[in-house]
Amino acid sequence: METIYMAGGCLWGVQAFIKTIPGVVKTEAGRANGSSRTLDGDYDGYAECVKTVFDPEVLSLYELLGEFFQIIDPYSVDKQGIDVGRKYRTGIYSEDDDHLEAAASYITERPDASRIKVEVLPLMNYIPSAEEHQHHLDKFPDHYCHIPVDLMNKHRTGN
Repeated sequence: METIYMAGGCLWGVQAFIKTIPGVVKTEAGRANGSSRTLDGDYDGYAECVKTVFDPEVLSLYELLGEFFQIIDPYSVDKQGIDVGRKYRTGIYSEDDDHLEAAASYITERPDASRIKVEVLPLMNYIPSAEEHQHHLDKFPDHYCHIPVDLMNKHRTGN
């Protein structure tokens, strides 16, 4: 199994989508690449992200990135859907240099590469989200999500 962290705006929808992709074994909502947690509980500079454990025998990293790029606006800075702010930036983070190289190559090979604003950086300071934010849209399916419904249901069968 391999692990990568993907930030694509509000983590609720990103987690709900990613966990349906065949080959994804486990997801965890969290925050990454920030500097500190403030006294009021805010996460300074962190990106909302989803820790994604996947089976590379079933799902290649390139395929996973292709799925991820379907649900984000890769040209936007600090904004996805109606969510605005540094915590809603897009990013691909990993502790594995091969993942970072593959993500950079994936972006470079796209015809729109010069316009893409997705961070590709080593993982720093990952913090799992509280339990109430794990699989949030399963518990509250009517809550806001910036991902179009047809994409959210792309991999679901029998629903």
